[in-house]
Amino acid sequence: MEWVANRWTGVAAAIWIQWSCGASYTFSIYSPVLKSTQSYDQSTLDTVSVFKDIGANFGILSGLLYSAVTPYSHSHVPPSKWASLAGPWVVVAAGAIQCFFGFLFIWASVVGLISPPPVPVMCFFAWLASNGQTFLNTTNVVTGLRNFPRYSGTIIGIMKGFLGLSGAILIQLYHVFCDGDPTTYLLLLACLPALICILFMFLLRIYEVNGGDYKKHLDDFSVVTVIIVAYLMFMIILQNFVSLPYWARIFLFVVLVVLLASPFGIATKAQWEESWISAQSYTNERDASTHKGASSNYSPPVDEVEYQELPSDEGQVQVTSDDMLPHEEEKNLWQAMCTVDFWMLFITMISGLGSGLATINNMSQIGQSLGYSTIEINNLVSLWSMWNFLGRFGGGQISDYIMHNKGWPRPLLMTATLGTMILGHLTIAFGFPGNLYLGPVLVGICYGAHWSLMPTITSEIFGVKHMGTIFNAIAAASPLGSYILSVKVVGYIYDNQADKEDNSCFGIHCFMVSFFILAGVAFLSFLVGLALYFRTRRFYKLVVLKRLKHYAK
Repeated sequence: MEWVANRWTGVAAAIWIQWSCGASYTFSIYSPVLKSTQSYDQSTLDTVSVFKDIGANFGILSGLLYSAVTPYSHSHVPPSKWASLAGPWVVVAAGAIQCFFGFLFIWASVVGLISPPPVPVMCFFAWLASNGQTFLNTTNVVTGLRNFPRYSGTIIGIMKGFLGLSGAILIQLYHVFCDGDPTTYLLLLACLPALICILFMFLLRIYEVNGGDYKKHLDDFSVVTVIIVAYLMFMIILQNFVSLPYWARIFLFVVLVVLLASPFGIATKAQWEESWISAQSYTNERDASTHKGASSNYSPPVDEVEYQELPSDEGQVQVTSDDMLPHEEEKNLWQAMCTVDFWMLFITMISGLGSGLATINNMSQIGQSLGYSTIEINNLVSLWSMWNFLGRFGGGQISDYIMHNKGWPRPLLMTATLGTMILGHLTIAFGFPGNLYLGPVLVGICYGAHWSLMPTITSEIFGVKHMGTIFNAIAAASPLGSYILSVKVVGYIYDNQADKEDNSCFGIHCFMVSFFILAGVAFLSFLVGLALYFRTRRFYKLVVLKRLKHYAK
């Protein structure tokens, strides 16, 4: 059983669930058929889209459920067998049920199995379908962090990275299996995530930590992730410039599936090495005990044997709850909301996440106003998911590096990304030739980085026990920031600049003022992030010293 269910196969299973659950990123695929079959005008369709976005970012319910059903202990005693089986899969099952019934209802209304529902009912099911994503994402992120506490940034970066890639992967499924039919795609979105969750949800547990320097195996997952991204980028560019026959699309997709399956091979290798090291350690200890003789009849309890530190010459150290906050310092959602740190993180995310969504939501109109061709705009929109991934993945990797190797706090990197986002917004605002090949890249990378940095910082400042609830509450800044910056700033100014007859605008002036405002908001968030860095600098110094002392033993 250990070879089937362990923390490494748990990572591989989480990767598959992550890439299958990002349907909210592909709304543009099925929105035209939803609009035509339900007789919606653009305003009504946008309303449904808003509820979809709220559902995809309202994860407090998933965090509360995860905290309720998943056991948590600060003691050095490993969790019981029942506790290991009891928790995370319940949250995954709840998310899968939401995704299934939400998209099944939308599909049934589109194909005519049911009469067109009232708009509020459709909004509810759009919210339900996308809200299931938060249950799956919360489970994978928090479970990964608890199984790999030392390199929390790396594991969260991998999880968030595959969620960011989900849209690009699902669109490949659409091209291969749906033959351009959005209706079939809606049925696929109802069934595929639910099926994958059923197959893998029991592999997601809080596993007993056996020690060891597991960074090299996490790096193997990271290498495969980068390869998948490069391959997806190749597929997107190829499909935008060449009309591929069906057999070629099938072949390219099969290669993609093989790459997506490779994490299970890495998991098998990692588990084999851990089992071999554990066996070697047991043999060494037994031999040492034999040579010393029976000087004492005392035999330590099983829990002490499993959780003792291994000899330094084995290069092994025990990862325990020493990496986390003491029990009395763990905060629940209400306690976290009563702190300045919570609201400083929330404010930075309004800009860091909200302005990123405002940029991608208006990318087509920005490109048209500046004279970019349709192919160029489509490429830029498609490649946004790549920059988003690079930020999510790189944010986790770099934050772990600066923490472990430089002793620098993670909020320092978050502040740096906010500063870089200012440059990205200014690049778009100036509208010089080729600006969209640079500005959205900077904004997209920084936007993605915040999705990795914010949950990791949350777990370190407020603790792990209620992390799922707290980071999802902070993530509510994403739709709030998107509404304020995209609708009330970018959309409002564009409408004032646009031709009143066809509601279109051409020229640098269409978005210049908007992105100067976004740059100003990013600058204010930069100052807040800098203040958070100075507030938490001493705390992180103690965390780093504690970890260095613990892992250098």
